[in-house]
Amino acid sequence: MISSPVTAPFGRFEETWRAVHRPELLADPVASALERHSGAEPVESVLVVDTDPEVADTAAFCAAYDVSLEVSANCVVIAAKRGQDVSYAACVALATTRVDVNKAVRKHLGARKASFAPMETAVALTGMEYGGICPVGLPDGWPLLIDEAVASSPYVLIGSGRRRGKLILPGPFLAQLPNAEVVAGLAG
Repeated sequence: MISSPVTAPFGRFEETWRAVHRPELLADPVASALERHSGAEPVESVLVVDTDPEVADTAAFCAAYDVSLEVSANCVVIAAKRGQDVSYAACVALATTRVDVNKAVRKHLGARKASFAPMETAVALTGMEYGGICPVGLPDGWPLLIDEAVASSPYVLIGSGRRRGKLILPGPFLAQLPNAEVVAGLAG
């Protein structure tokens, strides 16, 4: 069922829809997670825009669609190592900041070493496209660390799991995702 378009809270998009009604615009793990959502923030608050994959990278996207970097967020996959064991987590921060992988993330995860996961690993483990990694629909059990500036934003723009298209959702929606934790000082 394709719903009627709605108005985006920012940006200049041809059309915006409620994401739960347009699963074909999302990576499969994202669509499945939205379908199962049961948090306090309604799933209908998550919007999707269909955009040009050639301008998926944050700076190019913001310029093309008149979106401020202050409302754009990025989701990065982190590989945390303790001895021979490697575990994965995702971190979400505003595009105007950088995730503090070496201190905040490493310490929070109790890892000896933390680094950005290689692109091939991030894509294979999430089932999402590089440049569109989304905090919605991450693998079961992964910690999801969210910078407090993102969690307190009325709306943020983030990947849809695909390079084509983005989600626009309330920051508090992210904080209620499975294994989500709002972390002060995650990014700076």
